[in-house]
Parts: sequence; C-alpha cells; structure tokens
Amino acid sequence: MIEYYYTYQSKIGEISIVEFNNYIVKLVIGNYQGINKETDLIKKCYKELDEYLNKKRKYFTIPLKINGTIFQEKVLLELAKVPYGETITYKELAKRIGNLKAVRAIGNALNKNPLPILIPCHRVIMSNSKLGGYKYGITLKKYLLNIEKSC
Repeated sequence: MIEYYYTYQSKIGEISIVEFNNYIVKLVIGNYQGINKETDLIKKCYKELDEYLNKKRKYFTIPLKINGTIFQEKVLLELAKVPYGETITYKELAKRIGNLKAVRAIGNALNKNPLPILIPCHRVIMSNSKLGGYKYGITLKKYLLNIEKSC
C-alpha cells in the first residue's frame, strides 16, 4: 500500500492528514511531504476534525492506527479513553498503565503522538493543574481544551 496525505487550511492553521492501508496514521499540524492525494478517508477525517474545531463533534469515528513502540501504544490507547471535556494528569495516566514511575516517559510518548487531537494528548495536565507541555505549543493546547469546556 501507498501512504497518501492531504493538507487542509483549518481554524488552527495547516493540518496534514496521512492515510496508509485504510487507516489514518498521522496528523501533522503543519505541512507534510509525500504523495499528495485527497482520499475519501482523508476527506472524512478532515470533516470530523473541522466539526470538532467548530464545536459540533465530540467523538471521532475514523479508523486510526498507532505506529510506535509498545510503550507509546499502551500510553496512547489509555489516553484515548479520556472522555471529551475531561483532563487527566501525567501521574494518573502512569497509574492507569500500571507504572507510577513512568511519568516522564509518558511525557515523551505524548510528544511523539502521531495523531494529536484524534488521540487527545492535549487533555493531559500536570498534578498542580498547570497545563504542562504540548508539542504544538501551549496556546493551541489551551484552545483545544477551551473548545471542549464550552460544549
């Protein structure tokens, strides 16, 4: 199979959606390099993202495939269970995966999340209620959390 991507202009800037083997495998906030083709699945993914960004969608229905280490996959699969509008601390996420010493490693796994927004790493905050980091910047993290708070 061939990996395809398409880049859209959205409320948060350029979003590139990558499909491989009938799964969305990557969402890049910015541009991506590869074979540029707007597939039906990529169109559906963008439609759902646009609805989310416009406060009209709380859940994504598109098929996702996580490509990462076993640990990254474990963290991201657990993170995907955090409901819309809620947050979780790094420590609580470590507890849920059964490794309380993995708080820093969880931060690294979230930084490598290939599917931001779709797998909501923006919902992870620090124990003191501060936002912590976000690969695409704190401003975007606040924006995404505010979308979910206002619905």
